[in-house]
Amino acid sequence: MVTRNVEEVIRQIAAATDTPEETVTQMYAQTWIEYSEGARITDYLTVLVARRVQDNLRGRQRNSH
Repeated sequence: MVTRNVEEVIRQIAAATDTPEETVTQMYAQTWIEYSEGARITDYLTVLVARRVQDNLRGRQRNSH
């Protein structure tokens, strides 16, 4: 699962949400497991997982203010 593309996505999410890369990596991995379980088509999984992680982090930031 961890390819250069995924690593770059994780870096971008971390920078955009001011979140440590380790936290984003853990969230990404967990979300990947949830989304890929039973998925027959995985072509867009990277995009969907990245979007979900970013949305979750932004929601977390809004709730903390």
